[in-house]
Amino acid sequence: MSQTPVLALRGIFKRFGAVQVLSGVDLEVHAGEVVALVGDNGAGKSTLVKTIAGVHPIDEGVIEWEGEPVEINRPHDSQNLGVATVYQDLALCDNLDVVANLFLGREIKKGGVLDEVAMEKRAKDLLSTLSIRIPSVRIPVAALSGGQRQVVAIARALVGNPKIVILDEPTAALGVEQTAQVLDLVERLREQGLGVILISHNMADVKAVADTVAVLRLGRNNGTFPVATTTHEEIIAAITGATDNAVTRRQARNAEVAK
Repeated sequence: MSQTPVLALRGIFKRFGAVQVLSGVDLEVHAGEVVALVGDNGAGKSTLVKTIAGVHPIDEGVIEWEGEPVEINRPHDSQNLGVATVYQDLALCDNLDVVANLFLGREIKKGGVLDEVAMEKRAKDLLSTLSIRIPSVRIPVAALSGGQRQVVAIARALVGNPKIVILDEPTAALGVEQTAQVLDLVERLREQGLGVILISHNMADVKAVADTVAVLRLGRNNGTFPVATTTHEEIIAAITGATDNAVTRRQARNAEVAK
């Protein structure tokens, strides 16, 4: 992994009316690193991702891209930097084939006419690079399985050559075999040097592919853990707040006094 993170969030705050959703959140993602963003419902995971994607501009804090401060006020800003987001609903068009979905809004044209041959070749090359098995790039997305749809949505995000890919619950509605296919794809993204932010409630998936786990609780950071040296129980304790109770606060206060 590189020393300077591709994406860094410093002290991010976000409020909706009277509700403070994010309070001083920090996050770093390096090239070739999979960061799992975990937390209970309402922890602020989706809001944090949407600040990166440009859906919700931040109220306070700094977003850095390759060490330089940047502003992300709309989705176009995020895409121009090199951030691709795959939301849980996938946003695929069932009536269109795989090629049309991959290049939707980014069609390759030649002489003012769609270059179907070039798009089909690029689609096959992209899917081959990611080792994605699809019966044909010309079948409608409606005919694909849930796992195949998920990998098509991820492949579509890569058409613009991003440096950071955000995956929102990519295995939530998938079976065992389809989940394995998506996790394999996440590992291939890492091998290609991309930074990946993986939102998941499935600790088995997190332990399988993530390098780092960032825990959010009630809109705040509640620990960043290296997966290799952290137990399942420690991550769950950070998510549920078991590490934040009267005993631990008293110990922390006594430690401060002792200093």
